[in-house]
Amino acid sequence: MQVPEKPSLDGLEAKWGEWWETAGTYRFDRSRTRDQIFAIDTPPPTVSGTLHVGSVCSYTHTDLVARYQRMRGKEVFYPIGWDDNGLATERRVQNYFGVRCDPSIPYDPSLDIGALERPDDAAPIAVSRRNFIELCSRLTSEDEKAFESLFRTLGLSVDWTHIYTTIGELSRRVSQRGFLRLVAKGVAYTTEAPTMWDVDFNTAVAQAEIEDREQDGLYHRIAFDREDGETVEVETSRPELLPACVAPVAHPSDERYASLIGATVTTPLFNVPVPIVAHELAEPDKGTGSTIGSRAFGTPGWESRDPTTADAVMKELEGLTVKKARTKIVEMLRGAGGLVGEPVAVRHAVKFYENGSRPLEVVTSRQWFVPILRFRDQLLRRGEELSWHPPHMGARYRSWVENLNQDWCISRQRFFGVPFPVWYRLDDDGRPVFDDPIYADESTLPIDPQEAVPPGYTADQRGVPGGFVGDPDVMDTWATSSLTPQIAARWEEDPDLFGRLFPMDLRPQAHDIIRTWLFYTVFRSEIEHGSLPWTNAAISGFVLDPDRKKMSKSKGNVVVPTEVFERHSAGAVRYWAGRARLGIDAAFDEKQMKDGRRLAIKVLNASKFTLGIEAAGTTVTDPLDLAMLAALRRSVDVATEAFDGYEHAKALEVTERFFWGFTD
Repeated sequence: MQVPEKPSLDGLEAKWGEWWETAGTYRFDRSRTRDQIFAIDTPPPTVSGTLHVGSVCSYTHTDLVARYQRMRGKEVFYPIGWDDNGLATERRVQNYFGVRCDPSIPYDPSLDIGALERPDDAAPIAVSRRNFIELCSRLTSEDEKAFESLFRTLGLSVDWTHIYTTIGELSRRVSQRGFLRLVAKGVAYTTEAPTMWDVDFNTAVAQAEIEDREQDGLYHRIAFDREDGETVEVETSRPELLPACVAPVAHPSDERYASLIGATVTTPLFNVPVPIVAHELAEPDKGTGSTIGSRAFGTPGWESRDPTTADAVMKELEGLTVKKARTKIVEMLRGAGGLVGEPVAVRHAVKFYENGSRPLEVVTSRQWFVPILRFRDQLLRRGEELSWHPPHMGARYRSWVENLNQDWCISRQRFFGVPFPVWYRLDDDGRPVFDDPIYADESTLPIDPQEAVPPGYTADQRGVPGGFVGDPDVMDTWATSSLTPQIAARWEEDPDLFGRLFPMDLRPQAHDIIRTWLFYTVFRSEIEHGSLPWTNAAISGFVLDPDRKKMSKSKGNVVVPTEVFERHSAGAVRYWAGRARLGIDAAFDEKQMKDGRRLAIKVLNASKFTLGIEAAGTTVTDPLDLAMLAALRRSVDVATEAFDGYEHAKALEVTERFFWGFTD
């Protein structure tokens, strides 16, 4: 065998990447039967900029499993996808191009963002919904090319012929089909209800996307007059929301309000009759246990008994900043006798959207919901059936399911996402009839209700009394990502392929999205298929910076993988990743990468030496040789057992120990 005179790591990634692609080394053979296949539900990384070494680490873990299963004789289905829709993508596009979406603006087919001259600090340019979507598609396409290049350099053994995007035609069709199936099963509904609202993104968010952040604040106790002359006290840290209050909200389990649910009270200063409602968003262990639900001042559902006074109060608040409006309304409440006692200073947990910068509001709005609370027991059982690696990660899933307190809000008031395949008939006054939606036929999917026309109508009837209007919202990005097994395996598109792949064998992912991606995928599979979507879940930890802090783009402490590849080689970086155990956070350590590079060079030199020896086949009888083979057998057995248990770090450790002992 011909071997290079001086083995080197330089250029190996490009050389072998090209060779693998040309030879189709990792192409999936769909002629194999289900028992011969190992199917992986590869996580599609979020396309919102650049990947960092944390992604390199976790994707290496998956690749180690894929390569091991091939060595065991399995035909491995190892696709790749890009998660390119959602708020993160929209925010990147807004910042990159300096635009904002305004659906009321007509489409401009000649729009050229690059040709526009404006200062760096100029206000964002308003563009139409269609123009904005085109900009999103343009930027994500470029990002995806960079992602693919990085993963190819890393040496991932994915099948690049099985690639999808979560905004692509296949994903939109599967997502819309999944939604229509939920509706048909009575597992999706639209209603107007209190929701957690991000004021910057101007959209509702789900429980799984909310995090608590400690903030200093003041609790204000406000008295609402009852019709019997008594009062109901509501405590809030956001009294400036009183002008938009449509209901004091109490938790359904709070006995203090059990007899008051449904009763009518009036808001101080504005004299608006509002009902006391029960909702899981209220926190009974804080203050009075009740809060206020709101919508825009003066909109339908907000009618004052004294509109002249209400308007006068509102005029004093208009134009003020949030802080000044809060001070002003407290002053007015105090003067009108609506403030009970003085505000109390607190340090409390305030709810934020996980990617937001300002506290969430409780806003009443029309949304699509999925009643996940109804299926809690079934989902807990599925969690017990799933094989978790490491096992203790199953406790995180159980804790999340046990503590769910609201249905899943699957609609978002955004633009670059999968549209709901729904229209609404308009009555004679031009108001949508929400209780009688018009659903698209599955054979027409994917459709955009802002462009397509429902059966029985014509385009000129859009938006006019007696006509129709398309549902303006898009699906939560998790409503699409929760169907990645169905997208990758082409559910209802290719029944033969789907039958060979589903349920899949493995879902690899990080532990912070057990409550979202993993949970929602289990839920969707339970509802549609009555089974788990996969049999194993391999959960990676975070990558920490040298100060032991989680790497994230928002913190500015990420390490760019390409620079590390150039310094140490992709193989050396894979070595570092391979030493990181599942479920445990790993520190970014270039010393380990140097060790990995030294090992890779040693492997090349040892291979050159061995392949240069011509040896005749013979029976091994020398005691030293027999001892070496016995040690090899033990190492292989231990490494095999480790890989079977998803302990790749242990397999690396025992293999490396044998190699260095043998060569030295």
